[in-house]
Amino acid sequence: MYTSILAAFSEISRTVVSMCSAGIVLFVVAVWATKTDIARAGGLDKIVALSNLCFAVPLAVFGAEHLSAAKFIMLAVPSYMPGRLFWAYFVGVALLAASLSIATKIQVRWSGLLFGIMMVVFVAMLHIPRALVSPSERIPWTIVVREMSFAGGAWILAGNEMSGPGKSRLITVGRVLIAIAAIFFGVEHFLHPAGCPGVPLEKLTPAWIPGRLLIGYLTGAMLLVAGACILLAKKTRMAATYLGTWILLLVLFIYVPILIAQLSDLSTEVKVEGINYFADTLLFAGAILALAGATPRTD
Repeated sequence: MYTSILAAFSEISRTVVSMCSAGIVLFVVAVWATKTDIARAGGLDKIVALSNLCFAVPLAVFGAEHLSAAKFIMLAVPSYMPGRLFWAYFVGVALLAASLSIATKIQVRWSGLLFGIMMVVFVAMLHIPRALVSPSERIPWTIVVREMSFAGGAWILAGNEMSGPGKSRLITVGRVLIAIAAIFFGVEHFLHPAGCPGVPLEKLTPAWIPGRLLIGYLTGAMLLVAGACILLAKKTRMAATYLGTWILLLVLFIYVPILIAQLSDLSTEVKVEGINYFADTLLFAGAILALAGATPRTD
């Protein structure tokens, strides 16, 4: 029994190390690939230039989680799917490939398009059926909206690398999905202001973070206003730039301290939770900033 416990602990610990390592490596790669764009940009456009970085790093983190904890991840694969362990590994490899493509801006039209399709498949096969089991619960629906916003961000990245009618269609679909997520999350922030800001799931903002209710309400207001502007295609670039910048600031000043605190916890489950919350919110910021980058300056 002791050997089994030790083996399980080593397996989970390897997951934490691999998730952090993958995120750090992709961060370095994305910074190197984006440094010229950042240097050329001015003002808040420097933040917009970070869209690919913000999108790629979480994908690497999630990809590493799939590969290092495949036997646990496979439990989420529907039982009617053959080769459940294979699909856990397959998705892990796909996420790592997409993260490297988006970070280096190589063949983003394909990686963004395919990642978006994968998110829609996940929503259809996994998240909507779970939400329909308990339709009155908010968390399953929040996850549905979150995953669709990630698909929207990926399609915007892909569309921005295309030409012709496909470009505008992908960007429009992505814009609508992000707007719906922003409005939905904004309402959730006013209903549950003590929750961690950005993507409102179960986790509460720690009491040691000052002004947590104020941050919750302010984030909710920004999500609602920016979401409405984005949905109506009014001042889209400005709204997406401000909202994406705000979410990125939340990542830096709220989720990084939470991540540090949870990584110091003895529980591996707590460590993984902290990494996932950090990566989820960073990915949401990346999707919003991608919209800002794909919107003409004359908007």
